[in-house]
Amino acid sequence: MENAGKVLLNAGNLWKSYGKGEAKVDALADVSLQIYDGELLTILGSSGSGKSTLLNMLGGMDKPDRGSIIAGGKDLCRMSDRGLTDYRKKNIGFVFQSFNLIAELTAKENVAITADIEHSPHIVEEVFEMVGLREKMKNYPSQLSGGQQQRVSIARALAKNPQLLLCDEPTGALDYETGKQILVELERLVRKHGKTVVIVTHTQEIGKMSDRIIKMRNGKITDVLINQNPVSAESIEW
Repeated sequence: MENAGKVLLNAGNLWKSYGKGEAKVDALADVSLQIYDGELLTILGSSGSGKSTLLNMLGGMDKPDRGSIIAGGKDLCRMSDRGLTDYRKKNIGFVFQSFNLIAELTAKENVAITADIEHSPHIVEEVFEMVGLREKMKNYPSQLSGGQQQRVSIARALAKNPQLLLCDEPTGALDYETGKQILVELERLVRKHGKTVVIVTHTQEIGKMSDRIIKMRNGKITDVLINQNPVSAESIEW
């Protein structure tokens, strides 16, 4: 990758299978990739292509049957469960299709439960500023639109200042216009705030805003494309 930043994560020869005998399915089959600091990366594939399985492994939520995932000089595949929990806590922010907000807590409280308030008392206000929702911090999830709830979930992921933000179909539960707003927010986190963002999606047009596109099918990477001229999230349509 031209002008690539440092390698944040290096995954090599990942295999993951489910089932046995004739029912055995290779969810990942010899998958290797790198993630670079400060890039916006899209992993494209249809349902069953292995993209979400791959994302879970990059985030330390699952382990491959074999292969390696090197981050910070350590192999995630050789870590204990406690070690993986610590890795996720310190380094990874997750954004899912479902918002997973606690209904009884305000937006601010939903974010604060993942932030180190004692050592960074202003972090909650800062991340709400980053996602453009400072005025909604005292609202409960039921008082927020779907797009606003997803932005709160992004703020929650950012509250621990992760190296890497992993997004699994982040627009999947949203209407078109709201989904585009979320993509604008994710793009801004990379371009303005220097975050590293990986978006898993089946929507090919989202790749146009990315620095690189990884295509998957049947558990394998079929293509890796470098996008020399990413377009703005505002301009993409699907």
